[in-house]
Amino acid sequence: MKKVAVFASGNGSNFQAILDAVEAGTLKAEISLLVCDRPGAFAVERAARAAVPFFIFNTKDFMDKAAYEMLILEQLKKLEIDFIVLAGYMRLIGPTLLKAYEGRIINIHPSLLPAFPGKDAIGQAFAARVAKTGVTVHYVDSGMDTGEVIAQRSVDIEPGETKESLQAKIQRVEHELYPAVVERLLNGQKEAAL
Repeated sequence: MKKVAVFASGNGSNFQAILDAVEAGTLKAEISLLVCDRPGAFAVERAARAAVPFFIFNTKDFMDKAAYEMLILEQLKKLEIDFIVLAGYMRLIGPTLLKAYEGRIINIHPSLLPAFPGKDAIGQAFAARVAKTGVTVHYVDSGMDTGEVIAQRSVDIEPGETKESLQAKIQRVEHELYPAVVERLLNGQKEAAL
């Protein structure tokens, strides 16, 4: 069974969706580590409840990205991690991890990339008054939300929609799509379009 590390920075709702899929048997993986860059993030509490080991760090304690990514890489190697899943991790991945895990790091983003990359994609879509947005799962490269798209699912923005209701709709899609894509990729299916 493949060993997966999940990186998260906040609430960890996609991390929870992945844990739930493992428990339900629809995702055959071992969630071996949570990596979190924000001490006190709720994702850490989710990991503790699920008995998933976690590694917490504060970027302010390091000279640069390479320094903390080397420490993360040590943890990943120690646990023999096969695959990295970013789930609300709010940092760009640097060369240290990209080189070690090339083609084995994925991210989920709340828009139909290439539209609305970066922070607050839901707010960006809402402000642009587009009729639809969605969710994208993509490989991670050195850019911000620029990696090869693996799967996308659209979400309609209804008349009278609020930013909060749109976020709830997008999260429901994320929680269904992400574990399914991870399962397919871990089974060697490169085309994870669902």
